[in-house]
Amino acid sequence: MNPPRVLSIAGSDSSGGAGIQADIKTITMLGGYAMTAITAITAQNTVGVQAVEAVGDELLHRQIASCIDDIGVDAVKIGMLGSAGAVRTAAAALAAAPTGGVVWFPVVLDPVMIASSGARLADAATIDAMVEGLFPLATLLTPNLPELAALTGASLGTAADIVAAGQALARAHKFHLLVKGGHGTGDLVTDFLFAPDGTFQEFAAPRIPTRHSHGTGCTLSSAIATLLATGLPLAKAVQEARSFVRAALLAAPEFGSGSGPLGHYAVR
Repeated sequence: MNPPRVLSIAGSDSSGGAGIQADIKTITMLGGYAMTAITAITAQNTVGVQAVEAVGDELLHRQIASCIDDIGVDAVKIGMLGSAGAVRTAAAALAAAPTGGVVWFPVVLDPVMIASSGARLADAATIDAMVEGLFPLATLLTPNLPELAALTGASLGTAADIVAAGQALARAHKFHLLVKGGHGTGDLVTDFLFAPDGTFQEFAAPRIPTRHSHGTGCTLSSAIATLLATGLPLAKAVQEARSFVRAALLAAPEFGSGSGPLGHYAVR
């Protein structure tokens, strides 16, 4: 049986902890065949990003088309895009897949708008392009709490606030929505999975105290995409992807003096 084909559209992390590198490790460890369309090249490590150079829109489009047209794809994960042009390019390339403009494979979109440090990673034009071009293609959106607040304008002081904001966003765009609770407080981390009709379920687990959490969002979204590509139902894919991330957090090699990478090899 051939492995599921998973295309990651994201930026490169030279330190190997996040972005394309984390996606390749995750997809491979979960039994998938990883393909990539790189949106930007970065010089970064556990303490920060030292340089970024974007890939041109034409080359980005050709990377996506080259993978889909020849090898084919069973799921797509989208991470950091970085500009409105890159967002429009990715949307156009996916919509141009040879099915008359209908995206038939699951698309997991990690909006990558606000970093764990609180820094904004996408400007207003990029976010608007994402809402217009990629939200209609997304099977699942995976924002963290600051990103949910930015997308809805809601104050998220309580679980009830998160539920109300999540329901509104899922209903408005008719996609599934996984709100990641890692930015919350307390001993439990609770994620909320919303259906397009606003119904939801919770996934809770004890918080893992560690500073080595670089790439958790990238890892989670690419794990979900890979598991969806194997045919798992969405809720089961989310549940197993969360378990993978937790195992990788517990196996972190503790590299670097900042927020270090995960131990993706844990599932071996």
